[in-house]
Amino acid sequence: MPSEVDVVISPTFVHLETVKQTLTNKSIEISAQNCWTGKGGAFTGEISAEMIKDMNVPWVILGHSERRSLCGETEEIVGTKIRYALEQGLKVIACIGETLEERESGEMFNVLDKQLIPIQNAVDDWSNVVIAYEPVWAIGTGVVATPEQADEAHAFVRKWLEEHIGQANAANLRILYGGSVNDGNCVELSKKPNVDGFLVGGASLNGKTFVTICNAPKNAAASV
Repeated sequence: MPSEVDVVISPTFVHLETVKQTLTNKSIEISAQNCWTGKGGAFTGEISAEMIKDMNVPWVILGHSERRSLCGETEEIVGTKIRYALEQGLKVIACIGETLEERESGEMFNVLDKQLIPIQNAVDDWSNVVIAYEPVWAIGTGVVATPEQADEAHAFVRKWLEEHIGQANAANLRILYGGSVNDGNCVELSKKPNVDGFLVGGASLNGKTFVTICNAPKNAAASV
């Protein structure tokens, strides 16, 4: 793995400990895929932020589109989860993104605005947060946003953040692209100025492909 790229892998809950024990590259960090809205209690089947912290897992992904669409997580629920996870000392990858219908109807930017507001309200220290833009229509479909589409959305998010949390915080905040990223499109996506990295799905299950994606920023710089 290139030393200048931060790598976080996010296995299922049942594989977290196995991955932690077998991962030889200690520079690679681990993330959970979700957590509960607050302190543990009589919530059978849920995983609390405290549990994740107890496992020495530093990251958690929150607000993923599949959690929003399949589990009914609203913007407010996502914001509540983010605040509580941060309060417990976890670092958060906060996901946002529009559906195809919302994009085609011209509502994309309004949707992103609505999703960003609860995240802003939940965060006091932005150094522990990464934003992942993942257009719902490109997740697991094989359809990927063009580099121009991705950069347009990322530029909107960056400008929004500048206006709401200040230029310094916005400049330092990483905005990842997620949505059918693979070894064939990662270099072109990396060339876009507002794309700081990737939230990789199925392509991460192939070791060679995943290494190629991790090397995309270096290869993009070399090909400019």
